[in-house]
Amino acid sequence: MDKVTLDQHISRQFNSDLEHLKTQTLAMGGMVEQQLQNAMRALENGDSELALAVLETEKEVDAMEREIDEACTTVIARRQPAATDLRMILAVSRSIRDLERIGDEAQRIAKMAIGLSEEGGSPRGYVEARHIANGVRDSLRGCLDAFTRFDAQAARQTMGKDKQIDLDYRSAVRELITYMMEDPRSISRVMNVLWTLRALERIGDHAKNICEHVIFLVEGKDIRHTSPDG
Repeated sequence: MDKVTLDQHISRQFNSDLEHLKTQTLAMGGMVEQQLQNAMRALENGDSELALAVLETEKEVDAMEREIDEACTTVIARRQPAATDLRMILAVSRSIRDLERIGDEAQRIAKMAIGLSEEGGSPRGYVEARHIANGVRDSLRGCLDAFTRFDAQAARQTMGKDKQIDLDYRSAVRELITYMMEDPRSISRVMNVLWTLRALERIGDHAKNICEHVIFLVEGKDIRHTSPDG
């Protein structure tokens, strides 16, 4: 089974409940995607106001997670779903946790942006951060698109990008550590960039997790801690 649909129930309300869960999850995904984009723009431009806006958005993300989680609980209690319907609800519940954590990491990047803007100047590592952020954003878009279409193959393709993100992250960390050793005066500022890179790498991991949830939804396979093809 490559794809699933949400229009196979006698109860129109049940269909509506499931569609609402999907819509709200994607809305939350769009919110954290924008949050990440704004956090990186704040970092690159030294824009503390935009960074503060990212911090405020995190409150909305947290509230949305609670709302969707409560809706999942309500649907389970009222409908007692089984098979694909139950997997759908579980996939939503797991995905919103990862989305909320992506929001947390975007918030951390925003805090680094504020710290760096106060110090002034552009520290080493911005090019690396921008490159990794582009890869992470592609992965985040990919996992949300796979969820939109309930497409396990697209989810697997997106998961494959995480290896390159990890390689780029490790390479950037090595370069920045070498730079700090050569110029100890840069340690404080470059450490903020290192923490930003770490946050981006974690966002990539959470995007990969969402792909795993999509595969679980579509195929009924729990591939966590296994090969995507296993």
